[in-house]
Amino acid sequence: MSIIYLIRHGKTEANERHLYCGKTDLPLSSGGIEALKALKGRYSVPERCRFITSGMLRTEQTLECLFGAVPHSVEPGLREMDFGTFEMRGYEELKTDPAYQTWLAGDNHTNIPPGGESGDMMEHRVLAAFRTLMESNRNAVIITHGGVIAAIMKHLFPCEHKNLYEWQPEPGYGYIIAGDRYLRLVQ
Repeated sequence: MSIIYLIRHGKTEANERHLYCGKTDLPLSSGGIEALKALKGRYSVPERCRFITSGMLRTEQTLECLFGAVPHSVEPGLREMDFGTFEMRGYEELKTDPAYQTWLAGDNHTNIPPGGESGDMMEHRVLAAFRTLMESNRNAVIITHGGVIAAIMKHLFPCEHKNLYEWQPEPGYGYIIAGDRYLRLVQ
């Protein structure tokens, strides 16, 4: 049985300012880097573990902060949702935008933001990439994004009846999965 660590990248300016950020390739904020440095050495990973990131700068920097310059692979399928024209904008700026109101109305998991992808589209992409990675049945540390982790956890543990927001970990934290069990990495 393989052991999988799903770890969310550290804080970025977008996290701190409560902005939608998916495809924008932001670095970690200085506060995000400091918070991750405090976690270095906290996660003891299995031997012969492979490391994987989404390839976004914030995931690459998180890997470096937590585990050093370890060899790793990149899986672009594990990138965050593309928020289209809402990228790098927040609720206060968008709340009167008719396109934003339409996106939020009804089932915003199936609604597509202009120029972006729906939550369903992102989930399909993420789960396809995750299944391919898991075929090797090897231990892995995956540094990715909050929405990605939530989609994977909701898929793997449907009996928990949690929504995506309940599964989303804080920056620098996540889950350890071993078979049909998981442990939440907490502060």
